[in-house]
Amino acid sequence: MDRFVGVVVLVTGAASGIGRATASRLAGEGAQVACLDLDESGLAGTAAEINDAGGQVVAITCDVSVPDQVSAAFETATATFGVPWVVCNIAGIGGFAHSEAASIAEWNRVLEVNLSGPFLVCRTALALWCADERLAKGYLNRRARREADPTSRVRRPTIVNVASTAGLVGQPYSAAYAASKGGLVMLTKALAVEYLEWGFRVNAIAPGGVETPLISSFALPDDASMGLCGRMMSPFGFTDPAAVAAAIAYVASDEADYMTGSVVSLDAGVTA
Repeated sequence: MDRFVGVVVLVTGAASGIGRATASRLAGEGAQVACLDLDESGLAGTAAEINDAGGQVVAITCDVSVPDQVSAAFETATATFGVPWVVCNIAGIGGFAHSEAASIAEWNRVLEVNLSGPFLVCRTALALWCADERLAKGYLNRRARREADPTSRVRRPTIVNVASTAGLVGQPYSAAYAASKGGLVMLTKALAVEYLEWGFRVNAIAPGGVETPLISSFALPDDASMGLCGRMMSPFGFTDPAAVAAAIAYVASDEADYMTGSVVSLDAGVTA
């Protein structure tokens, strides 16, 4: 598979779980990958995994909720490999709690990381793409460009956001997480429409239960209703990060060139 040969990719949340699986998958398909996370040890593990497989990677410590850190991360990625042409927003946090007992600090932090963070990353990428002379004119007309230069490989700049089933249907004990992921779904759609005329693509993947360090940190309240919690589960059980990474790789690739503004459910029927 060589769908990302010569493509610079930026992946947030790359220290573990879906982020690590996505970074490794895209690097394995030829991408030069900038991996972002706050977890320096986890980032080092991801970078080692990619390097050992013969891939190209740069690890960048970054809190996606801090504008200056996001800007600096893009500067480092660009200086190392060039402007990222594919951006995967995967960093996220969450947890379960009774909404009446949740603190405003907890609420704010979840929205900062899960919604404001992706916005800052998207905003930075979009500004770079809008300033790129290669995209200034005629980028929508792929056919004309290919007819003029049949050897060219025209690729639309692409964003893939990782939302959640919690952003599509109601889920108990997770108001902040659900609000952040629902906001991310609509951010995806809004940006897809706003940048249609530029030819940029913006899509989202909405996974259900995935075996990741994040999900293992979600502890239900002691008195949680198992009847309500059953709404979050499928008889298929949880999937693994590699399955989500495979979906992200497809949506980010040229094979999905006609897809923008889409939200792809990967949840074993939870939202069916």
